[in-house]
Amino acid sequence: MGFTLAELNEAIAAAIPAQEAIVTPTRRITWAMLRDRTRRLARVLAGAGLGCRRERAELAPWESGQDHVALYLYNCPEYLEGMIAASKARAAAFNVNYRYVDEELVYLLRDAQARAVIYHASFAPTLARVLPKLPPMALLLQVDDGSGAPLLPGAVEYEAALAAASAEPLPVVPSDDDLYILYTGGTTGAPKGVLWRQRDIFFAALGGQVPGGEPVRSVDELAERARQTGGALRLLPAPPFMHGAAHWSAFMMLHQGGTVVLPAHVRHLDPDDIWRTVERERVVTLTIVGDAFARPLIDQLRVRRYDLSSLQVLGSGGAILSPSLKQAFLELVPHAVIFDGFGASETGAQGAAVTMAGGVGATGFRMDDSTCVLDERLTRRLAPGEDAVGWLARTGHVPLGYLGDEAKTRRTYPVIDGVRYAVPGDRARVAADGTIEVLGRDSVCINTGGEKVFAEEVEQALKRHPAVYDVVVTGIPDARWGEQVAAVVALRPGTQAEPEALRAAAAEVLARYKLPKTFVFVERIERAPSGKPDYRWAKAVAAAGGTGA
Repeated sequence: MGFTLAELNEAIAAAIPAQEAIVTPTRRITWAMLRDRTRRLARVLAGAGLGCRRERAELAPWESGQDHVALYLYNCPEYLEGMIAASKARAAAFNVNYRYVDEELVYLLRDAQARAVIYHASFAPTLARVLPKLPPMALLLQVDDGSGAPLLPGAVEYEAALAAASAEPLPVVPSDDDLYILYTGGTTGAPKGVLWRQRDIFFAALGGQVPGGEPVRSVDELAERARQTGGALRLLPAPPFMHGAAHWSAFMMLHQGGTVVLPAHVRHLDPDDIWRTVERERVVTLTIVGDAFARPLIDQLRVRRYDLSSLQVLGSGGAILSPSLKQAFLELVPHAVIFDGFGASETGAQGAAVTMAGGVGATGFRMDDSTCVLDERLTRRLAPGEDAVGWLARTGHVPLGYLGDEAKTRRTYPVIDGVRYAVPGDRARVAADGTIEVLGRDSVCINTGGEKVFAEEVEQALKRHPAVYDVVVTGIPDARWGEQVAAVVALRPGTQAEPEALRAAAAEVLARYKLPKTFVFVERIERAPSGKPDYRWAKAVAAAGGTGA
């Protein structure tokens, strides 16, 4: 057996059929039920003519030989079912940002060469406007969400389609070379589809190897682990599944035989609902995306008490989790551990920093052995303690490339001395002890007077001021310096802070040239549903004017 979503699902379901796989406030789906539902959905996909048309050996790294299924859904069991069922039919599912407006959605579905869409009924009006601008779809599956939206012309209701299909397995054998497709967030440019072999993404991000641990040697070994430990593991992923960090954590849990628990409210972050769900379902691990999720969750813990005795791990990934918020959370939930993961759509999970109450958090990430820092010219690896800033890179289980983009594939996945690297654009340096300090994305780096300033570093420095609730830093044009550092700031309700006070707080840890020259104060910072900052929005707001020096 191979390491595909299809084969892993079948093996774990055979090992623990009666245990819960997915729990919502209204449904409890066992592993046997999940296996049968994904078999039925796979038959629906195959019945519409979807599957594999060309094998991997015939294709360039930026090409796909499979049909692509769009998942246009809020968090729900159908999202995970769609990913597994597509694998069972040898089609490839991909994520859709449900915040996209019409033209963005047209771009995404066209770029992804979508042939089918599984969507929540409340998105039907948007699809009705978008679909006439695209090639005809082979299949439209509408998931009831209580909105009452009628079926689109030619669409089939999801549960009706499954009920009419057989639960016998398809006579199809998935391949480790079959694709997993993850679209990037597009916060600094157009979204791009990252193409992974399923075997590679399993070991890079879906539980095949936890950073610092040994890789899984066989599907049978994984099934045995699930039989022994799965029932005790319960995860609540707070971010949307359309974000890689959320469904990565979900499949990491599923591939241990654990249970994915979903809250009642999935269209927005409801802190009280999250904590009530953790309490009711005895959740062991809660995953979030950085400060944007941590801050309101911590605020809620300060106004209401919950029984969080089951909670052992707060996992964060995809965005920075500030030291001050880590400390605040551990003061409120001192028995828990914070697992701050690092990774990217183009690399998978690469490493982590672990923080416990009473301990000192790591200043850098302890990366796995496949992660390194390459020099500025991409010619060699930097050694520990070498006084240089380079490019964070990964070898081994890395993606094939970007769908339909040969040039960007070659830039991001260069071959150096016969070794293929993934270099997604993060700048970093290696400390003497081997830990890696990640400075930030080069795409949001600000060049002011010839000096490079990393936006994330300035954001963290400004958050030291107690009045700062949220902040995004960007560069705006400057006649003298080329660019100047600008901060878009949301203050805590009922507080005030002058720009000079914020600069003074940041100046305690930053060189003067890194300090913002311009401040723009807003009521709320615009972020993606994943919690990641929208740097294009911040640049436009900052350029429109603010409070200078």
